[in-house]
Amino acid sequence: MGYPSNAVDWLTKLIGFNTVSRYSNLQLIEYVAGYCEQLGLSPRLTFNADNTKANLFVTVPAMGKGDTVTTGGFVFSGHTDVVPVDGQAWDTDPFVATIIEDKLYGRGACDMKGFIACALTLLPTVVQASRDKMLGKPIHLALSYDEEVGCLGAPLLLADLKAQNIKPDYCIVGEPTMMRMVTAHKGIQVYRCRVHGKSVHSSLTPQGVNAISYASKIINFIDELAEQLQQRNDQDMAFDVPFSTLSVGTITGGTATNIVPNLCEFTFDYRNLPHMNESQVIEPIRAFIKTLEPKMHAIDSDTGIELTRNENVPAMTDKDSQALQQLIENLVDEQQRHKVAYATEGGQFTNAGIPTVICGPGDIGNAHKANEFVSLNQLAKCESFLQQILQQCCDSH
Repeated sequence: MGYPSNAVDWLTKLIGFNTVSRYSNLQLIEYVAGYCEQLGLSPRLTFNADNTKANLFVTVPAMGKGDTVTTGGFVFSGHTDVVPVDGQAWDTDPFVATIIEDKLYGRGACDMKGFIACALTLLPTVVQASRDKMLGKPIHLALSYDEEVGCLGAPLLLADLKAQNIKPDYCIVGEPTMMRMVTAHKGIQVYRCRVHGKSVHSSLTPQGVNAISYASKIINFIDELAEQLQQRNDQDMAFDVPFSTLSVGTITGGTATNIVPNLCEFTFDYRNLPHMNESQVIEPIRAFIKTLEPKMHAIDSDTGIELTRNENVPAMTDKDSQALQQLIENLVDEQQRHKVAYATEGGQFTNAGIPTVICGPGDIGNAHKANEFVSLNQLAKCESFLQQILQQCCDSH
């Protein structure tokens, strides 16, 4: 099988795989695995529970002094899933790469198949450097599933690496940053709160438990907590929003105006600065809920409040990545360190003890929208960047 040989052709191929998170990514993964095997590599796949999705991890080993070294070095990390196009007005087919002037359009063009395309283009050169015994440190490629729906795939991949005793020195997550260096991001926890009340006719309200009313008390408490977060004196001004945030996102409840509602459900998210943890906010919310339930139970013991966590994406810290930052600043146009409010798999890598920065082609402002694109110039910059990383690994020989 003939595989693409340049970044544009690779990106065109990758966009052609419809890897919206609700679908399987196996066609893409199997295609890349075949490419790796053709290069003489041995990719490792880790699957989700029903084997409909997989991560891929592959190592190009350093071959020095008769030893094959598979740990250390750099990992280039990217997610293979993309967000849906439902309801978006695209000017072109979102799953057919289309070049207009200097822009390549398609779902995932910048988020983040552009980076993956550049890494795959470089792979034969990395393999040749290994065979020529020029590669002083290994280079790894990590492709994950379900990043867009809670970073679900990467933990399995990282657990497999730990089991195989493979620990890269550094990680580059190629999310779109316009090839600027992002050194930290906030974490995200998404919670669902279900308030179970007791329905009665609205003329008999004292005999019922109004789920919406109790939900509103919790929401008011969350809003007050959000204001307290904004007033804390440990803000990080490098973030565009320099404090941790709490935000209620959805709410449903009630059946009719003349019926006391027996169910109200709402969701909220907590976006924490790297130095803050989940318990600092969630424990006060749980404690407040406990103050409400006795009054509910006094009317009906079957009432109550459930609080469950639906997503948990850890923050990415920059405290252990100083050496990596110093290396990267010499490889990009702008030396400034950036911190962002959106989350990536970078936090999972740093939690695994792998210093990480985010740096990839394209503008995050174009992600998730109709007519998503990456400029050909950004792809070229990314290719050059990865080639320089390869050179660093060769120079360390």
